[in-house]
Amino acid sequence: MSTPQKVDNVTIIDATGHVLGRLASVVAKRLLNGEKIIIVNAEKAIISGKREVVFEKYKHKRDIGSHRGPFFPRMPHLIVKRTIRGMLPYKQEKGKKALKNLKVYIGVPKEFEGQKFEEIPEAKREVKYYVTIEELSRWLGAKF
Repeated sequence: MSTPQKVDNVTIIDATGHVLGRLASVVAKRLLNGEKIIIVNAEKAIISGKREVVFEKYKHKRDIGSHRGPFFPRMPHLIVKRTIRGMLPYKQEKGKKALKNLKVYIGVPKEFEGQKFEEIPEAKREVKYYVTIEELSRWLGAKF
């Protein structure tokens, strides 16, 4: 029998209801400061804006590449990770190191159930028009 890994000095953030861009900027800054961060419920983060505009923007991002790339993800956890990567200097050594300290999950994995999750107040915003990452992913063709 394997025991769940101990999670010490790692910040676990619940992305439910957080605006993606605001969440990503705060997380990117903390990653650059050397923190280890785990994000759960990535599919429940939101993108502010009217549905049609958000879908059109992300469809354009998907279609921009050729068979050689750039490739834009469809899965919710990869969309969140890619957004955070865009706010890091990921081609430099410090950015690569910061990105390795990030893990993003769809839902809550068994080893983190029952733990207290952190929320980022500046990323929790009441917005009138929004799309969840889950809706966007399914619209892009993700199957999860």
